[in-house]
Amino acid sequence: MVVFDYPSSLFMQTKQYDVLVIGGGPAGMMAAGRAAECGARVLLLEKNASLGVKLLITGGGRSNVTNAEFDRNIFLGKFKDATKFLFSPLSRFGVQDTLDFFEKHGMPTKIEAEKRVFPVSNSAQSVWDVLVGYMRQGKVVVRSNAEVASLETKEGRVIGVRLKSGEVVEAESYILATGGKSRPETGSTGDGFRFLKRIGHTVIKPNPALVPLRVRETWVHSLSGMSLSEAKITVFQNGKKQESKSGKILFTHFGLSGPLALNMSKGIGEFLQYGEVTISVDLMPKVSVGDLDKQVQALFEGQKNKQVKNSLDGFVQALCIPVILGLANIDGETPVHSVSREERRALVHIVKNLPLTVIGLLGEDKAIVTSGGVALEEVDFQSMRSRLYPNLYIVGDVLNIDRPSGGYSLQLCWTTGFVAGSAASGKKVVF
Repeated sequence: MVVFDYPSSLFMQTKQYDVLVIGGGPAGMMAAGRAAECGARVLLLEKNASLGVKLLITGGGRSNVTNAEFDRNIFLGKFKDATKFLFSPLSRFGVQDTLDFFEKHGMPTKIEAEKRVFPVSNSAQSVWDVLVGYMRQGKVVVRSNAEVASLETKEGRVIGVRLKSGEVVEAESYILATGGKSRPETGSTGDGFRFLKRIGHTVIKPNPALVPLRVRETWVHSLSGMSLSEAKITVFQNGKKQESKSGKILFTHFGLSGPLALNMSKGIGEFLQYGEVTISVDLMPKVSVGDLDKQVQALFEGQKNKQVKNSLDGFVQALCIPVILGLANIDGETPVHSVSREERRALVHIVKNLPLTVIGLLGEDKAIVTSGGVALEEVDFQSMRSRLYPNLYIVGDVLNIDRPSGGYSLQLCWTTGFVAGSAASGKKVVF
């Protein structure tokens, strides 16, 4: 699926561009489209055969384009240490601007649980189509299968981009949008980190950030595919409670995924450096232990002659039943009337405290994003311009910005890409 490569003859005739964008992911496409909209001649280089490979798999193929949190302070708070840096760019292109942008380009959106925003089409292809159309309108030149080897610099400026083929491509300004190191099969292999480090930028070592948890217990395999819209995870180390959060989880054959597990993974990874980490999963966080015990008593009272494994159908998900009974040491074929008070309380305890031992995180190949990247102090966030090279702009996952799942990553791409494209165009732009 090659996008719109222009004939090589045309490219050879036109060596000079106003803006050269490295990377055809969401941030790069937004930056290229915006720079062209502002009147710049733009070239985008993409190392893959097509644009937006990772974009098409975001949000489970649905593309969570942003989070509909319109309180700017609350939204900014999700970015933790980067909050003060992002105030300016998000003031110029924020959540509402993202919704307006896609609506204007023919892609209506909808808000789902936890304020996550998706295309009405439920397809990331719709997002891809908008961005490609945006670039086409601006006559952005796209070269696919154009892998960059290095940034060429001289006297404090970037003077060109050297491709793996040896060709050097020149422009007035350069936008680096190569992504981080998550999901390397999509092309995110940390190229930008290497380019920036080589020319003197400080790069914080990237680590998997939003990544599933791997657990020791083998019985978790039997729960693979089961999701809970509301669960609570409590983290323990050395018998002490470390943190506790609620949200959506997904059981997998290796452990836990879903927004809640992903958002807690960075902290859990840090705890793992100091020893064993255990977690307790509350399957019914909105119900107290006492109320849950009363519910189970009432359930049992109406089904005294049933086997206990059959009495729980509808009370918890079917996949859970043998696991819960096994951990509570209750034979599933036991008649309900023979279940002791101690066994019933053990069952309730497991529902409220499903025990798991975290043995690690999946690697960069399974991470949604990675932490690490260029030091934020070395970027002027009013324009996304490098403070070391005045004609270099840095956007998206190349930046050392932690954020949760739920649309925040793509909003970071839209925001930084838009601001960089506006500034790099060299045109006077009123936001």
